[in-house]
Amino acid sequence: MKRWFINHKVGEILTALWIIIATILGSCSSRGPAEQTAKNKPKEAVPVTVAVAWEKSVPVQLDAIGVVEAYSTIDVKSQIAGELTQVFFQVGQDVKKGDVLFTIDNRPYEVSSKQLEAELDKNKSELRQAEANLTKTRAQSSNSDIQAQRYKKLVESGAVSKNEYDSMRTNAEAFEADVHAGEAAIENAKNAIRSTEAAIENVKLQLNYCTIKSPIDGRTGDLAVYEGNLVKANDTPALVTIKQITPIYVSFSIPEKYLPEIKRLLAETKITAKAALSDQVTSPSIGVVTFMDNEVDRATGTIRLKATFPNSNKSLWPGQFVNVTITLSVKPNAVVVPSKAVQNGQQGFYLYVVAPDMTALLRHVKVGISTGDETVIDEGIKPGEKVVTDGQLRLSPGSPIKIKNSQVENRTSIK
Repeated sequence: MKRWFINHKVGEILTALWIIIATILGSCSSRGPAEQTAKNKPKEAVPVTVAVAWEKSVPVQLDAIGVVEAYSTIDVKSQIAGELTQVFFQVGQDVKKGDVLFTIDNRPYEVSSKQLEAELDKNKSELRQAEANLTKTRAQSSNSDIQAQRYKKLVESGAVSKNEYDSMRTNAEAFEADVHAGEAAIENAKNAIRSTEAAIENVKLQLNYCTIKSPIDGRTGDLAVYEGNLVKANDTPALVTIKQITPIYVSFSIPEKYLPEIKRLLAETKITAKAALSDQVTSPSIGVVTFMDNEVDRATGTIRLKATFPNSNKSLWPGQFVNVTITLSVKPNAVVVPSKAVQNGQQGFYLYVVAPDMTALLRHVKVGISTGDETVIDEGIKPGEKVVTDGQLRLSPGSPIKIKNSQVENRTSIK
């Protein structure tokens, strides 16, 4: 009984195995022709957009983020104390050099000027009186000296007494002292005149300071002091700040490894700079590099430069961040392709080239500089070869290609 049970179970197992094998063989035989048909079916061409690699002269450029700075900034302050009587501009207004900005009450200085003018007239009168007195004293001194000399001869001959001679000589010496005193009085009167004239010039200067004018062409900022307020000389804050924005500076930094090239170019020629706003609507401003700092920033390893822009349309504004591009040199006969054709993979940069048999050929390339939507290919592509610019994700080496752009982009080589 036990042996019969074991044989029965073995038979069931063998039957199940035969069923499984038959099923697998049937499945293979049924699918084999379909799979063979799919394998032999030709691959469908991948639609792609292509462009032709071209040759041109490419500028070697550096890009940086720059900050716009005013060409000149002036804090307008009063140089005298007084009441601010009038403001002649609106805040945020453009002003020209010499335009009147403020006036300060000039009446106290007018009064001082008149007082000093009167004092000057008095000093001049005293000078004239001192000069007249000196002329008279000199005449008396001369006469007295002659008399003393005559009495000296008479006393020697015994015609007059020595007392009379001594009296005459003393009188001559007194007149001589009066002459010296008169000369001193004249000098004092002249000094008084000079002092008064200096005081008058100072008052005139203060009267001139009562009218405050713009020292530069520029744009006014916010007003710190209004009409009717008392101001002090050189007080803080300034009455108004004026910034010159035509021309204007853009400050930016570049890596120090470019310092030798920058120094050489600045010594030989002008370095052109472009400043573009982030809105990409306003045309870039064109300027020239005019300043290089005298040391490298040790914290960042960069050197600071400044470019000057005419800014006639006032598109650049102090405090703005702009994209700065400077041109160092030009690379001639460079092979260029659209930047969107270049892909980056695990083995580096590559792109797909259209082979003569209209299949995709994967080409590893050495990429050079990029300018805008164009990339220089240093190695791997020749001018005239067609490269895929769209549809690369569906491609693999050897994939058939169908060009979907009716007019292949083929730019003329530029030397």
